[in-house]
Amino acid sequence: MKSWFAYLLIAFLFIQCKRESPVNRDKPLEPRMPTVALDSLETNAVLKDSLPIQKDTLIVTPKEKAIEKPVKKPKVAIYEGEKYSIWPHKGNDSLIKKFNKEFTAAQKYTIAALNRIDVDHIKTRDSLIVPNEFYSDFLQYSPFPQQVDILQEIQKFIVFSYPIQAFAVYEKGHLIKWGPTNMGKKASQTPRGLFFTNWKGRKVRSTVDSEWILNWNFNIHNSEGVGFHQYAMPGYPASHSCIRLLDADAQWLYNWADQWVLADKNTIAAKGNPVLVYGDYNFGVKGIWYQLYKDPQITDISESQLTQLIQPHIETILREQNTRKAYFESKNQNNESVTTQAVDTLGVTE
Repeated sequence: MKSWFAYLLIAFLFIQCKRESPVNRDKPLEPRMPTVALDSLETNAVLKDSLPIQKDTLIVTPKEKAIEKPVKKPKVAIYEGEKYSIWPHKGNDSLIKKFNKEFTAAQKYTIAALNRIDVDHIKTRDSLIVPNEFYSDFLQYSPFPQQVDILQEIQKFIVFSYPIQAFAVYEKGHLIKWGPTNMGKKASQTPRGLFFTNWKGRKVRSTVDSEWILNWNFNIHNSEGVGFHQYAMPGYPASHSCIRLLDADAQWLYNWADQWVLADKNTIAAKGNPVLVYGDYNFGVKGIWYQLYKDPQITDISESQLTQLIQPHIETILREQNTRKAYFESKNQNNESVTTQAVDTLGVTE
């Protein structure tokens, strides 16, 4: 009986198994899960807990850092020429230290003058022209001729050169002084031509800006208020039409040149000394004097060149000089006062 019951149970189980759907035994079983859009998986808290979503499934191995080779800084050197050298100056601590240690105060003044700057502006220049030999007489660096025969009869004469930003002083054709200048910038250039010194003022306020104090001012163009005087010299034309000078040069010219003589407020009895302003400046580039280490004569002005500039004005210069001489010969300077125009009534720029 028991055996019969056992056979019956086995047969029942066999029939039940046959009713199940067949399974592909070659494929692995896959877990059953509801069909859900991917974006809903990221917002469904239950599913997120049951099936974590990994946005970045790739493991990225960081690249090896490239070995950085040290960048070699360009070598900064002093370039020596025949008579001048050029020193890279700004931003090079070693050369600045060498510069400050090697040169005396007097030599630095000479260097500044050759670079058309005052000593205060040495630190602002990226390079400096330096003479290979220092002379006690600054005239030995002059770009102007030592003698100009056409001026032999002219008592006093001043010339300002725009191209080389420098001036020269002659007495009877002989060069007695020269120096640097910074003239009018491109937008307000110094007028060119022949002028005569007229009135002067030890300390004058500019009529363009009352905060500008012009030391040792000597006017040459009264209606436009143009004159030469001491003021900051950055090494290029920078003024509002006036002619900037180093303090020592401005003081020297202030004492050397002659004022005009006025018969009354509106009448000039005698003009001062002739002043010639000439030439053009190449604005936007460094001054030509920075090429002295390549060509020590690049700024030189020959006697023939200067003679050509003076020749058209020589008759006017001689006539005004004779008028001045005649005026003083006719007056007894010890008994009669000379009337000069008051500075505060005249125009002054900078």
